[in-house]
Amino acid sequence: MVEQTYILHITERSLWDAAREHGTYEMSTRGRTLREEGFIHCSTRAQLPAVASFLYGSYDGPDELVVLVVDPARLDVPLKYEAPEPGSEEFPHVYGPIPVDAVVAVEPWR
Repeated sequence: MVEQTYILHITERSLWDAAREHGTYEMSTRGRTLREEGFIHCSTRAQLPAVASFLYGSYDGPDELVVLVVDPARLDVPLKYEAPEPGSEEFPHVYGPIPVDAVVAVEPWR
């Protein structure tokens, strides 16, 4: 059996709750939208701790943080693995809204 490879996105609970109401998730990074960035920043499980630290290391917002577990097979928009600069580590980027039904789990972030 082939192991399913999911991608992850860390966000604030209220943003995920709003996405569930609208049917799609469209935030890219902390405070920036898909429209502003051009894609939604995601990570692998191994990359998540560093990404969370970078984006939310000193987070003091009112919401708890959650991790969206996304099944790439359920996306209807392009997914590309890209490096922020040549020769650096590649991260998954979703080039469009993430359908709520592509999120197969929501995990609390410590």
